[in-house]
Order: sequence, then C-alpha cells, then structure tokens
Amino acid sequence: MFVLFNEKTRFPIKVWLEDESHLEESCLEQAYHLSQLPFLHKWVCLMPDTHTGKGMPIGGVIAAKDVIIPNAVGVDIGCGMDFIPTNIPVEDIRGIQTGNGTMIQAIVGSIMRAIPLNTERYKVPQESRVLDQAKEEIDQYIQNEELLPLIDDGYFQVGSLGGGNHFIELQEDQEGYLCIMIHSGSRHLGKAVCDYFHKKAASLNRLWYSDVKEEYHLSFLPVGSKEGQQYIHWMNLAMDYAFENRARMLDKTCAVVEELIGKHTGHAVEFGEEINCHHNYAALENHYDENVWVHRKGATRVREGEMAVIPGAMGSYSYVVEGKGNRESFCTSSHGAGRSYSRSGAMKAFTTEQVILDLRERDVVLGKRKKNDVAEECRFAYKDIDQVMAQQSDMVTPVRKLKTVGVVKG
Repeated sequence: MFVLFNEKTRFPIKVWLEDESHLEESCLEQAYHLSQLPFLHKWVCLMPDTHTGKGMPIGGVIAAKDVIIPNAVGVDIGCGMDFIPTNIPVEDIRGIQTGNGTMIQAIVGSIMRAIPLNTERYKVPQESRVLDQAKEEIDQYIQNEELLPLIDDGYFQVGSLGGGNHFIELQEDQEGYLCIMIHSGSRHLGKAVCDYFHKKAASLNRLWYSDVKEEYHLSFLPVGSKEGQQYIHWMNLAMDYAFENRARMLDKTCAVVEELIGKHTGHAVEFGEEINCHHNYAALENHYDENVWVHRKGATRVREGEMAVIPGAMGSYSYVVEGKGNRESFCTSSHGAGRSYSRSGAMKAFTTEQVILDLRERDVVLGKRKKNDVAEECRFAYKDIDQVMAQQSDMVTPVRKLKTVGVVKG
C-alpha cells in the first residue's frame, strides 16, 4: 500500500497497490477529485482491483460526514455475490453423460432455462417479500412519484441474472468439491434510483453554490435533508431487492443441481453455509470514533471474522475470504479482480474464437445465448486475481480458492 498526499489532494489517498504506475491515469484523476471533497473523513481508499468508474473509481471507498453521494454508491445498487458449497466431488460427476451432454453441460443448460438472462424477464410477476414490504410502506416512497413504477416492474425481474459482468458459476474448490457462485445486483431498479437522485443532487448543489464541481459527477445530498432521506430509503430498497434477487437465483440453481445429480448418481446433495454480500452501497458505520457514511463502490465489507466472496474472471479463480477488520481500509477489501481492459478494449484485443478456445482448454463449460461479445468478460480482460489477493493480505485471509467449471452469462 502507498499513500498519495500532494498539492492535488485535500485528504490523503491510500492505494493498495505497489506504486502509482499500476493506476490508470483516469482512475487517479477521479481519486484526486474525491480527495478534494470537504466532507470526507480521514482519507480516500483505493482497493487493489480499482479502475475508472463514473464519478468515483470502481474499487473506491470513502467515509463521508453527514452526506451521501449517489454516484459513489454506483448505478447497480446492492450488486454483490452469493455463494454456497456442496458435498459433491466434481470428479464424481464430471464424466457422467446425460441426455443433454455431460453433467456440467446439463446443469448449465437447465440453469439457462430456469433463470432469465441479460435483458430477459419473467412473463408473469414473481413472489417478492421485499417488494411486498415496499408496498406496505409506500409512504416512504410516494414523494418520488417517477420511481414508483419500478416497484411493480421489479416483480418481473426478481430472480433474473442480467448481463455485463454478472454470472452464475459452478466451481471446484481446492479440496475438489462442487460450489455455486452468483454475481448480480438490483437489475434496472438500482440504476434508475442512482440516475434519478444524482440529477436531483446536481440540481440542489447548483442551488447551494457548492464547491464540489459538477463535472466530477460527485453531487451529494445531506443525509438530514428530505432528498437525502428519500435516497436512503430507495437505496436500501434496491439493496434488499438485490439480496433477494441473488438468493432467488441461488435457490433455483441449487434445485437444478440437486435434481440432476440425484437423478443420474443417486447421491443426495448437501449444501453448506450461504454467503450473500453486497459490494455497491453506502452504510452508516463508526470509524475512528465518528459515525460516517461509508461508500463502497465495487468494494466488499470485511470486518474481523466476517466472511465474504471475491470473484476472479470467467475461467480463472475466485476466493471465499475471512475479514481481518483492517481499520485503514474502513474494514473493506476488493470486490473482484478488476478490469485491465475496458469492455470495448477487450473486444478489440481478443477474438470470440480465442476466448472460446481458452475456455475449452481449461475444461470450462460456457452457457451464453449470444457469444459474439464474450471477449468483454474473458479472463484476459481482468487483472490476475492472485496478484490482487497478494496486495490485500492485510485485509483478508483466503478460506477457499475456487476454479471455474461451468459458467452462465447473460
């Protein structure tokens, strides 16, 4: 870790990388903008997977006094990970043939039929405890009339994967057992909430003659204001919805795994402890004896003893970790490997054929309806997860190392 503190900073920037050469210029510029915010607490943190985002770097963490910044939470509010291990050795099922290919191919295919991917939706509304509760507490949301249709619309998306870097993976841990990992968020709900309140914040900041420059895309809302409270209600709704969304997909995936393995092997599948955690959100926490709003944008909370999930890239490795409660990082770690190529840059650098061949050589089953954009999410487009883990050894202890066996992408 190194620290930047110079004429461009009001508050220090702590970076969990070897030196400044490992930062994109645009990411560093965004970090400088963050460090100028007058309401920061202590310093800016950049995780080892950090890269350029909108307004605030992905892999960025700040603690703010009495304000909340929609773009420092991000557009996919509540995006995060869900993980569960099983008692099934991968070698026991890898070679089994079914009527739909190998066991891994059959599981991947069944998941794709059970769960809507990318822009797909359910044709009928799904059950949602979170949305039902929002309707019961509609007075918390009624003032933001433009957003109200999102609640009814959400019933058609809960339990759906989305696109981009979201995935459902079948994985093998270091002891050879089958595990399931899901990466997804709040679908359209979170983006709509972020965009709506960022515009509202920008308008209010102009009215207040704020010295936070609008071109930084870091407009803020005081948490004591009417608008700040409204954003917090909607952000929490999106977080709860994202948590439920992942849990619903995990239930469906576990049911597929249980059914197919039971049918073809007679073995009863047992599932271990689930870990469901966010990495795009803000929360009121106490750090260095002050209550502050910690914004984690593409970053995972890892208090001492807390379990979390840090995915790598498709076809590589991921980790389950235990937090060390590092105070300097506000008890935070990376949320993944971090991009080394933008999506468009990856498409230019790597061909579909290269990616498909690489996955085949690594014995990874890919489930994806349209493969022409698969290079966006190939492992070559991301940093080496093991290097990222080495940079954050003061934040987390690895508990499981997992390699991709099968992956479903939007």
